[in-house]
Amino acid sequence: MLVTNKAPDFTATAVLEDGSIVEDFNLYENFGEMGTVLFFYPLDFTFVCPSEIIAFSHRIEEFKSRGINVIGVSVDSQFSHFAWRETPVEEGGIGRIKFPLVADLTKQISRDFDVLLNESVALRGSFLIGIDGTVRHAVINDLPLGRNVDEMLRMVDAMLFTNEYGEVCPAGWNKGDEGMKASTEGVADYLAKHSEEL
Repeated sequence: MLVTNKAPDFTATAVLEDGSIVEDFNLYENFGEMGTVLFFYPLDFTFVCPSEIIAFSHRIEEFKSRGINVIGVSVDSQFSHFAWRETPVEEGGIGRIKFPLVADLTKQISRDFDVLLNESVALRGSFLIGIDGTVRHAVINDLPLGRNVDEMLRMVDAMLFTNEYGEVCPAGWNKGDEGMKASTEGVADYLAKHSEEL
């Protein structure tokens, strides 16, 4: 289990958002001001994956405005990543997405994050990592189940809220909602006001 522990660091080859290829892309050196979202997907040129990657790219400014960088990882090569980026969406590509894609050819990054399936491809793992490297949220989907990028944004907001105010986020919490003090009295007070909404 990675939640509450430090994210495994890595340095690998990646295709950056400008299309350039670097061989020394390091996880911790590419955090945003408040942390990063690291997500794994099975393979380039597949079916569910482009919908997720494009969804992240469409919301990249929302992540960046919160101080969060987004990084994608699969077991494909940097050349496959580059070719997929250069292929238009209407032809089965992802277009020029706005975040890096890491090449995990040895599959070690996927192993370290415990998302490698049958020594073959990565499951759909999503990790929210705080600025200190602590994994604050993780979800892993089976191959056919696409993830919800808006839910990751909600979790980013929850992390930032708890970081700033020291309160906890109850069920269904969204940015702008009231938090809850982490005490018996705080919980009782919150539930007295909001139990019908839950």
